[in-house]
Amino acid sequence: MDQLLTRTTAPRQPFDPAYDPIHAPDPGTGKDYAPTYWIGTAGTPPADDGPVTRDLDVDVAIIGSGYTGLSCAIHLAREHGIKATVLEANGVAWGCSTRNGGQAQISSGRLKRSQWIERWGMDVAKKLHGEIADAFELFRELIRSPEIDCEPQDGGHLYIAHREKMMPALEKETQLLNEVFGYRARMVGRDEIHSDFVRDAEAKGAMYEPDGIGIHAAKLAFGYLKLARKLGARVHVSSPVFGCEFKNGVHHLRTPGGTVRARAVCIATAGYTSPGLHPLTRHRLMPILSNSVVTRPLTQEEREALNFRTHIPLTDTRTLRHYYRMLPDGRVQIGSRSAITGGDAANPKHLNLLLEGLYRKFPILRGIEIDYSWWGWVDVSHDMMPRIFRPDPAQPLFYAMGYGGNGVMYSAQAGRRMAQMVAGKGGGLDLPIFTSPLPGHGLLTPFRRLGQWGMYRWYYLKDEIF
Repeated sequence: MDQLLTRTTAPRQPFDPAYDPIHAPDPGTGKDYAPTYWIGTAGTPPADDGPVTRDLDVDVAIIGSGYTGLSCAIHLAREHGIKATVLEANGVAWGCSTRNGGQAQISSGRLKRSQWIERWGMDVAKKLHGEIADAFELFRELIRSPEIDCEPQDGGHLYIAHREKMMPALEKETQLLNEVFGYRARMVGRDEIHSDFVRDAEAKGAMYEPDGIGIHAAKLAFGYLKLARKLGARVHVSSPVFGCEFKNGVHHLRTPGGTVRARAVCIATAGYTSPGLHPLTRHRLMPILSNSVVTRPLTQEEREALNFRTHIPLTDTRTLRHYYRMLPDGRVQIGSRSAITGGDAANPKHLNLLLEGLYRKFPILRGIEIDYSWWGWVDVSHDMMPRIFRPDPAQPLFYAMGYGGNGVMYSAQAGRRMAQMVAGKGGGLDLPIFTSPLPGHGLLTPFRRLGQWGMYRWYYLKDEIF
């Protein structure tokens, strides 16, 4: 228990706004956090175990200390009696887990239930829905832990049609959820949205899902950290893995402070997976940038004019969707697409594009002061679905990633499933997300950004014009 008294490790390098995981050899060592609302309001991070300072022999090494990696450490300890060692390049939850929108929804990956059926058939789709529903219950159970005070705002999720032409697809998906999956989604009309939820000027209607929770992203991650360490896990920050070699049945992970020799390795680096981390993860994801802003607190008059009566997650039906909500302290948060490359991330045009999205929904907020603005990389897989998988039967190495922006909730379950696999108890995990690798495009991944540039323009025309 004396490890819980270890002081928090201070950052040693400034935040790099141009970091780009496709081209960077590694995410750095001890970099400061992105200037997010979550980091700005979470208080002092809990204690960690400091950097690796010598060679270590461990049972399980987890690379990445975000939601997935910490959940894996939690479940290895409390379900399998295994105390893991977590290795983090920078500060705890430095990447996706402190740069997201704080929205937990009953989904994972970017495909809808109807698309599951098209891809895998009805039986697999039903089992996958059961997996996601089970994941949401696990998430609810986790955030009730005394260590995790993440300001949960439970109450459902609204998937809002931003144009009238989107309503038939929403109605069809709602019917499918009810009749095939037994999930009690319902359609909500524009008047009900405006009277009972929020006066979103764009809203033409919405699909309401009973499961949806807004959370404080950094407080969730820091709560996971406290719980993991309470259960015996060690979390070493400022300890990037520069190389991973498997020899004589042991993984040798090279960090600046020493080599960590592990019998099993779990990779949970998501959108911040560098190309050189491991050959089995190279070019398995297409990192996509997302912008977020948080306004100053709204005045009482502004809140009344917008009739903000909810704190639940809100998402619109654009291909490059907006995700937004009212935070517990009366601010509005909104996020959406950003630059294509890290080098262009700070270009003001991307911030202005997001602000115009805010103003379309809430015209009276035009010109409102923005207190926080940041961006982060989203781990989009090439087929839009996550994987929790052992890519080489000859190596006890596993990864869990590819959530496509829907990882806040499902990452808890993904960490749990990866822990099962490590413990040799994953034989019953027969869904495609557990039995197939992340699809790769080899050296084509960097060149896919040319296509991304064109697709963004097509998405704009489809979402706003046609």
